[in-house]
Amino acid sequence: MKHELPKEKRAATAPTEDSAGFDLDAIDALPEFDPAEYLDSEEAIVAYLNEFLQEGDPALLAHALGTAARARGMSQVAKDAGMAREALYKALRPGSSPRLETVMKVMKAFGVRLVVEPIARKEQSPA
Repeated sequence: MKHELPKEKRAATAPTEDSAGFDLDAIDALPEFDPAEYLDSEEAIVAYLNEFLQEGDPALLAHALGTAARARGMSQVAKDAGMAREALYKALRPGSSPRLETVMKVMKAFGVRLVVEPIARKEQSPA
């Protein structure tokens, strides 16, 4: 998590360690994690998208689709989905809720599809 203040101002106003003893400056120096770097196969993309689909949150799904599109190449995904690149960026930007039509086009561009299956129900215990 990034700090609100720039490093030079933070040094004068805040300790460089948090209450758990972590060196905050060292944490800030770590590279940002980009999951797109690890989505290097169809299987990896499928597993990644399935995790987000299970959450049931359209904004999270848009984020996952956007990450997978960056991994595959946004221009190529837009072309394969029959969309303008700018429209794809807009549809998959953080916090967006893409239309089902857009989700279906993008998933088809990845060579995957949505599958309907029953939700596992917890067994009810007798009262």
